[in-house]
Amino acid sequence: MTYLYTQTPASASRVFVYNLLYMRKFIFILVIFLGAAFLYLSFSELESVVETLQRGRFRFVMLGVLFQLSWFVVTGYTYLSLYRVLGLDGTIYKLSLMSAAANFVSTIAPSAGMGGVVVFISDANRNGQSPGKVTVASVLFLFLDYVAFLFVLTLGLIVLFRRNDLDPSEIIASAIILVIASSIGFLLYLGAKSADALGNALAWMARLINRVGKPFIHRDYLREARAHEFAHEIAADLKSLPERPRSLIKPLLSAFASKALMMCVLMASFLSFEVPFSAGTIIGGFAISYLFLVVSPTPSGIGIVEGIMPLALSSLRVPWSQAVVITLAYRGITFWLPLGVGAIAFRMLHMNDET
Repeated sequence: MTYLYTQTPASASRVFVYNLLYMRKFIFILVIFLGAAFLYLSFSELESVVETLQRGRFRFVMLGVLFQLSWFVVTGYTYLSLYRVLGLDGTIYKLSLMSAAANFVSTIAPSAGMGGVVVFISDANRNGQSPGKVTVASVLFLFLDYVAFLFVLTLGLIVLFRRNDLDPSEIIASAIILVIASSIGFLLYLGAKSADALGNALAWMARLINRVGKPFIHRDYLREARAHEFAHEIAADLKSLPERPRSLIKPLLSAFASKALMMCVLMASFLSFEVPFSAGTIIGGFAISYLFLVVSPTPSGIGIVEGIMPLALSSLRVPWSQAVVITLAYRGITFWLPLGVGAIAFRMLHMNDET
């Protein structure tokens, strides 16, 4: 005998909630597993970083840590400013936690930055906020971050040019950053003008990605129809931005402040080991290290920045041995510390979801 089982709306909703909780637990376990695997594979580098920081002057190492912790707060404030522009609710504390968790997820599960955006979208779904607006805020954050860095990069390239140390690889990497930032800005502009225009642009990009990936995965990776749906979802939120362009001043200034804090961490790394430096050394060294962090194929530039940054510092007349030590100290504070804080933030957000 066959039994036909039907669910009432109440029981169906309970099943949905149970499934959602199960998926969150599964995702949480998966992320923690990937984090543990990442830590295991990078343990030797982490050990070298810890040994290096132990040899530095304690007060300046702590000063660098303080600058890095301030960076979390400034990043949270940047998101808060963008949230307010788009009419979303949030607090600096919550958004600082979310940005730290997003950084952690993007590092241990790299997906062209989209892994971190999922943290914000998931929070929006839980709190009844618009996922489209949260997506716009995340894209705007990325664009403003690129704008602030391009300004610092320009200063860094001027420093290298004046010292006759500008290499073709640095020019090419800078051009890549400029193209990425210009593309994001152009897509934001299209979305503010027309949902159809943005949808056509995203569909064209989807076709290009599918054409490149099809020989390897033998199927379409992205759906063109979804590109048009996505464009219409966020276009209405983007159209409100030209009416209030001055409202982007605060998040832009915060983006500049975040880059200034990272340069302060580099300065603290020099002071920790009593290595002489100039303003040009700090700007040029940071610009090149962050440049290759962004264009690196590895998550957060691991393995790439550690090789490029000593070369950049030595070209700025820092002795090689000291350049290596400063690189390890700087990466310990700007990469490994945020990774640990991000793991804690991710766990805290998960605990809040369960309560």
